[in-house]
Amino acid sequence: MVVKTQCKGHAYIGVEVGAGNVRRYFSRDIDVIELHLDHLLIQCGLSPDFWLGQTEICDPRLCAWLESKNFNGRPGDAPIPLAMIPSGKNCFRLRPIATNRRASSKPTLDPIHSA
Repeated sequence: MVVKTQCKGHAYIGVEVGAGNVRRYFSRDIDVIELHLDHLLIQCGLSPDFWLGQTEICDPRLCAWLESKNFNGRPGDAPIPLAMIPSGKNCFRLRPIATNRRASSKPTLDPIHSA
């Protein structure tokens, strides 16, 4: 599933899961999930409002991990999409999504190897 970073001002505060993803990937009888953040495994609590449309996952360790990723911009500029991959019961792996940027093909000005 694709989730997005949540910011308040210029600080990351968590990730926005989205109501559709909540219905599809989360069991209503849980109040804690596990997140794999690179080599770190954390448990994050889900507030009762998570099931009522406020689908954010907030945790200080998650915020620190998001800050460490240095997404080539300032937090708050635009939400960053992330992959949240189910990896067990109530367990997910969070990863940045690689962007497919086309490499610009600029001609080289090499007089020796010019065609």
